[in-house]
Amino acid sequence: MAVTKLSILGSTGSIGTQALSLVDDLGIEVTALSASRNSRLMEEQVRRFRPSMVCMADEDAARDLSVRISDLNTQVLSGEQGMVELASSADCDTVLNSVVGIAGLLPTLAAIDAGRDIALANKETLVTGGKLVTSKVKEKGVRLLPVDSEHSAIFQCLQDRCSAARLVRILLTASGGPFWGMSREELANVTVADALKHPNWSMGKKITVDSATMMNKAFELMEAMWLFGLPADKIEITVHRQSILHSGVEFEDGAVLAQLGVPDMRLPIQYALTYPDRRYCSEERLTIEKMARLTFERPDPDTFTCLAAGIAAAEKGGIAPTAANAANEIAVQLFLDGEIGFLDIGDMVSKAVEQAPDTPDFTLDDVLSCDAEVRARCLADKR
Repeated sequence: MAVTKLSILGSTGSIGTQALSLVDDLGIEVTALSASRNSRLMEEQVRRFRPSMVCMADEDAARDLSVRISDLNTQVLSGEQGMVELASSADCDTVLNSVVGIAGLLPTLAAIDAGRDIALANKETLVTGGKLVTSKVKEKGVRLLPVDSEHSAIFQCLQDRCSAARLVRILLTASGGPFWGMSREELANVTVADALKHPNWSMGKKITVDSATMMNKAFELMEAMWLFGLPADKIEITVHRQSILHSGVEFEDGAVLAQLGVPDMRLPIQYALTYPDRRYCSEERLTIEKMARLTFERPDPDTFTCLAAGIAAAEKGGIAPTAANAANEIAVQLFLDGEIGFLDIGDMVSKAVEQAPDTPDFTLDDVLSCDAEVRARCLADKR
């Protein structure tokens, strides 16, 4: 059943704004919005879409927004608990979660508890709480629909249920980011500005840096494990610089299916919102000329140590992916703030994964405790 009433977590970011550009054509009512601190853009969105509830993670931004929209009958919430309340209580059938980082985990769980379908663009939800989320999805009987272009591609390739039962391998594509082909010696001197120049996609700063380190691809591998039920060694990462083939699947008989399209997030966003239907989308069309030269290469975990650390965390399982994510969130922010170098990100993540305890069975409290402990340790080590 296609979405009729939608709440968007992270509405001022890249995914959120693109989703809002689609809702009118799709006939979707926007009932709630959340963002971190951009109260100016949130005001514009509230006046345009008139949601009944909004939340700003930043308390000062929430106060500013309350003043800006005081003439409207829109409830303004704030902080982590405000986002959890919005995710669970807004009048909607689907929550699109496009916030950044582990901040997306609690709202996702709250929305599932409330019986909402989840359109997921927050990969850290499954990286840190995959077991918790997927078991709750099954318990509540809701849908978990992937929005990331790679996972949407895999999902689209598995719509033949008979074939899907014979899935044996996933081909997970990576653009390689702005630094593919560079040596570690060259990477030692790259700047924040360099890291934010993605060759194919326009994204937020954090995920753009994650693409540059290839941490993003390790997270996507973990996400695919939970979404599609395959172990890490059955998910093969391939660097595809053109970002035309978004990912593929191999079945037991050796047949490989892949989904192709121009690098535009509107298609996977729209597919999650209209599933199982397909509707007209005004994005640029793929042409023969664009497919003239498609290249595929093996990844380079020796140079991109975030990728190696992330794969190690996926194989270790338990709480290790949470440790990897916490270290990465801190390290990326320190890099963006100019306090550490680009290669230091991989060092921090690698150390966190090595130190992560073996915890095959874990609770939500374990996840939150590990996250807090690793963040504190990374900040202490930095000093």
